[in-house]
Amino acid sequence: MASKPSIPKGTRDFSPVEVAKRNYIISIMRNHFEKFGYQPIETPSFENSDTLMGKYGEEGDRLIFKILNSGDYLDKVPSEQLQTINYKQLTGKISEKALRYDLTVPFARYVVQHQSEIEFPFKRYQIQPVWRADRPQKGRFREFYQCDADVVGSKSLWQEVELVQLYDSVFAELGLNGVTIKINNRKILSGIAEVIGASDKLIDFTVALDKLDKIGEDGVKKEMLEKGISEIALIKVQPLFNFTGTIQEKLEKLSTLLSSSEEGKTGVEELRFICENVTKLGLQKSILDLDVTLARGLNYYTGAIFEVTAPKEVAIGSIGGGGRYDDLTGIFGLTAMSGVGISFGLDRIYLVLEELNLFPKTVTIATKVMFLNFDESHAFEAMKAITTLRDNNIKAEFYPDAAKIDKQFKHAERRGIPFVVKEIEDSNFTLKNIQSGEQLQLNLEDLIKKLT
Repeated sequence: MASKPSIPKGTRDFSPVEVAKRNYIISIMRNHFEKFGYQPIETPSFENSDTLMGKYGEEGDRLIFKILNSGDYLDKVPSEQLQTINYKQLTGKISEKALRYDLTVPFARYVVQHQSEIEFPFKRYQIQPVWRADRPQKGRFREFYQCDADVVGSKSLWQEVELVQLYDSVFAELGLNGVTIKINNRKILSGIAEVIGASDKLIDFTVALDKLDKIGEDGVKKEMLEKGISEIALIKVQPLFNFTGTIQEKLEKLSTLLSSSEEGKTGVEELRFICENVTKLGLQKSILDLDVTLARGLNYYTGAIFEVTAPKEVAIGSIGGGGRYDDLTGIFGLTAMSGVGISFGLDRIYLVLEELNLFPKTVTIATKVMFLNFDESHAFEAMKAITTLRDNNIKAEFYPDAAKIDKQFKHAERRGIPFVVKEIEDSNFTLKNIQSGEQLQLNLEDLIKKLT
């Protein structure tokens, strides 16, 4: 007996219902991306290895799926290298391509490769799958979608203002109230490290500070001391552990704390510009908050940093994030190309909408009406009417076999099809609402009106 087929760990099959719900989220994102002037691009699922390798740090490189060269991929490897089993040397010989790890590096490659064709500033969005050879666990997959929006070729902070609005507009249409868009600035974190005398410990300092909501004040201080940050520095940084108040109050506290750091003061003014203008323009459903402990992507971001959290009633991690980067394309030789971008976490947004029961019931309705199959004499009339309904953008289908009527009804119920046409006589159609049991006698014109 053949063994039951399976899929690789960390990947998923999606049912028609799940695909319909995912497409609902994606269609809303796509609509708002384009409303804000972002243009769609797509890049190949795999890139040349040298495009990806060395761009994500040592840990990231280990998580990149390598693709074996076609044919006899060991032919190019000298026999002495096969004997030594030097994996790093061997990988370069037998694998010249790899699955993309994210959409950001391929986007940087795209900008550099097509720079003569692109009109800058260039606003792009991209919704495609990425792959990571990570350890599968709840909420973490080896294949998943990223939904990114970026603008490159502009240093204007109005782009950050617009991206906050973009987040808000998407979540508002999804019906998500109380989403928090947290904002910070890399320059503020650098300024804090400077004024407490820990510039050489910037990464250790911010990584520990970022854990404040997880391990508490004592845990953060303990980790900082273990990383070589002094007791005096901890005394100076004490105000950050109880950093409360309105955005305006927080900005004033930061101005005082960072008065001796030019970089820190620049970060404060950048945040002030973004927050004040977002406040004046207003948000529909979301909450903007200045979170001085936010430190995601510190090696990557150079200005504003964003992280989006779900409404408080849903216990889940961030559902989006992003920030400003000054030299995205520098890794491919095109320098001084500033940009800023955000990403939406499709899988987590799906889970939030599911938990809060926010998916419209109509999302999963694939077919609006099914025509029952009585016998061959009515089949042609049914197909003729179905063709007209489809021409009017009504999702309609014909049960292909003249099976028992009860079986056909059960098929429609299991499929979630709301209406069936159970009889056709003298160009009139008997339409039944499966849920309510209501039946109507309609001509074709009225049938179209009823189902539209």
